[in-house]
Amino acid sequence: MLIHWAQESFDQANLVREFVKWDYELRNFAQLETVVDRALAIATSEPGGPVYLTLPREVLAEPHEELTISAAPRQQAHQATIPNADQVKKVAKRIAEAANPLIITSGVGRDPQAVEALVAFAEPFAIPVVVGMGNTHLNFPTSHPLHLGFAPTPYLTKADVVLVIDTDVPWLPTVVSPKETACIIQLGHEPLYSRYPIRGHAADIALAAQPTATLRLLTEEMRPYQEQAVQQIANRFETVRAEHKKQREAWGAQAEAVKGDKPIDPAWLSACINQVLDVETILINEYDLVPTQVDLTVPGSFFGPSPAAGLGWGIGAALGAKLAAPEKTVIATVGDGSYLFNVPTSCHFVSQAYNLPILAVVFNNQCWGAVRGATASVHPEGWAVKTNNFPLSELSPSPAYEVICQANGGYGERVEEPDEVLPALKRALQAVKEEGRQAVLNVICKHP
Repeated sequence: MLIHWAQESFDQANLVREFVKWDYELRNFAQLETVVDRALAIATSEPGGPVYLTLPREVLAEPHEELTISAAPRQQAHQATIPNADQVKKVAKRIAEAANPLIITSGVGRDPQAVEALVAFAEPFAIPVVVGMGNTHLNFPTSHPLHLGFAPTPYLTKADVVLVIDTDVPWLPTVVSPKETACIIQLGHEPLYSRYPIRGHAADIALAAQPTATLRLLTEEMRPYQEQAVQQIANRFETVRAEHKKQREAWGAQAEAVKGDKPIDPAWLSACINQVLDVETILINEYDLVPTQVDLTVPGSFFGPSPAAGLGWGIGAALGAKLAAPEKTVIATVGDGSYLFNVPTSCHFVSQAYNLPILAVVFNNQCWGAVRGATASVHPEGWAVKTNNFPLSELSPSPAYEVICQANGGYGERVEEPDEVLPALKRALQAVKEEGRQAVLNVICKHP
């Protein structure tokens, strides 16, 4: 075809090289099995991540009469790493003797067993857990009294030992940093994030190890210290539990205060979504869901975008979750801008064609909220803030997103009244669960 000349690239993988673990272009047919085995092994080795394999036209067009492959891959993903005994003892002693220990994590829950391991580790010493920025999984039950919300800022400057688990950005240095005397322990398969060109977060102790197994080892190693600090642990538990209770009361009051607002407040919409969740629900959040309004307790029931995801990830991820767990109810929450990035006509086509009914809730604030927020944050005294004019950030007039779903045999509804949010969610879920149809709720939310 004539387009082959114009579309030939010097280095196709260069487009994605910064965002994948490994890339390669198949050079000849004889390499096929070796290259595919290697790609799969690297992708599934910890830390797991995407790889990119290019199949050039020349190789694909070569004539071949037979293909022989091995029954089992010749390259296997490498096994989880375990820290040495001396490291475990050192870390256990530091944490056990700390007056104000703190745990920050955003991704430990990608292994569902790690959630249980983290609870078992935190409880004996009443160590508070903050789920940090870039929350990608359910890492710690939100109802647990040691869960202290989603912002480390109020607690970081008081902590004398901070255990960071599977978190690339545990805090924003321009906003808050630990005190100089604090011991920072970073635990993860790659705690220094060597693929990041720059990252200056302290790591006084770096544990390059599998978090689940390491947490279990630390729990056992810290057990003898428990008797020496019974009263200190009890006092800390009461302090953390009181803070947890105070947080939840404030979060509940936030939703209650805006439940009648029109346009609809994202906090109220999030609180209503929380009311329709059950243990058989998987929640995929790309944008705008307010985490303080949602109760999450089941490991593997929540997923947020990784740094490599970008906008346009949520609905595709929800379809993938439904494909992997067809018995589950899958809800995707997206902004109107991110909904457009998802290429919704393609997503809704796939949902209908492959019988993957999901519910997508669009937090429609008629703008690129992230763009406005970032501009205001970086230039708080700038022209855009002073004039309330953020060029290229408006998404108005707002399309009828619900109709795109209807065009693919799904249920679609526009929601403008705050008292209609919960009934609309129930109607949409009825279509998903009982009728086997996908659904979209286009919820008109406050413009920032």
